[in-house]
Amino acid sequence: MLGLKLATDPYWVNIAEKSIDEILIDHAYCEQKAASTCISLIVKYPDRKELVDEVTPIVAEEWGHFRKVLKELAARGYEFGPNRSDDYVTELMKFQRQGGKEENRLLDKLLISAMIEARSCERFRLLSLHISDEKLKTFYHEFMVSEAGHYRTFIDLAKKYIHPDKVKERWQEMLDFEAKIMKKRALRGDRMH
Repeated sequence: MLGLKLATDPYWVNIAEKSIDEILIDHAYCEQKAASTCISLIVKYPDRKELVDEVTPIVAEEWGHFRKVLKELAARGYEFGPNRSDDYVTELMKFQRQGGKEENRLLDKLLISAMIEARSCERFRLLSLHISDEKLKTFYHEFMVSEAGHYRTFIDLAKKYIHPDKVKERWQEMLDFEAKIMKKRALRGDRMH
């Protein structure tokens, strides 16, 4: 369904669960940044009614996820900790076109959001299937389902504003670009991406 060209090695779960505090902290920041990105889309495109209508509930949901992860951190006795840069997202942002037609910039913003949701969904799925902590299996299954829906929303929004053939072509380019990023990245047990 997601179309990712390079799957995460399931061994990542073994690495991640050794530092689950770091994964949970990073996950919390991912949720916070997702809510902020959606707010930015609304602020940038207030005249795009469908975008505002579709993205507004995602803001609330992502913020709810942030709060849920903070609660899980606290329940396990972990501190939230300082923010860290997300190298994966930084690399993805290099794909975004600067200047030129507004339509192209909007398309890239929506597709980058879709890609981040797709990769998060894939990682949450791995955690929901393979982590040894039964409570976290359920926890991450819920996040996986949600991220899949967000991924679909961003793709559908792109198709509302830009010709579907153009969306499909650019999405394939992004999948190729993201696969190159993933190929260069080491498996890290302290990051969601």
